[in-house]
Amino acid sequence: MSQDLAALPLVLDACAFATRMHGKQQRKYTGEPYVLHCLEVARTVADVGGTPTMIVAALLHDVIEDTEATIEDVRAAFGEDIAQGVAWLTDASRPEDGNRAIRKAIDRAHLARAPAEMKTVKLADVISNTRSIVEHGDGFARVYLREISSLLEVLTEGDPALLRLAQAEVERGTAKWLT
Repeated sequence: MSQDLAALPLVLDACAFATRMHGKQQRKYTGEPYVLHCLEVARTVADVGGTPTMIVAALLHDVIEDTEATIEDVRAAFGEDIAQGVAWLTDASRPEDGNRAIRKAIDRAHLARAPAEMKTVKLADVISNTRSIVEHGDGFARVYLREISSLLEVLTEGDPALLRLAQAEVERGTAKWLT
């Protein structure tokens, strides 16, 4: 318990950083503040016993892709371990790498090499995104579900309960959007 309390300032700092960086961004389909997605991912990671590093990485998992923040900003604010975690969770592909299929293959290969802890964080992200896209989405759900089915194949070292839940969410989405 004291270790959990010792990490609280770090987690709160990460929450404030994510809130500041995501600013007025809104979640596609729902219009909710984007940072709520980050909080949901972090809560899911915490619920399966994630370490403080995992929880902070979950809070920050989209700041490099979706905001002006750089990996150097994350490193300066939170240290090398968290910066490495966020780097694993950030897409490795760039638009100039090719079409969407090529970029997703690059990102999948990147995550395949990630440590199990970051695969757990990614599973929490997949669960949150899949639920939102399946419930509120449009035709993009069909593309997304195929991509995520493939991604789950490289996330098997993540938390087993989250892997099962992610697979169930994809199956639910597939039943709705692909049949």
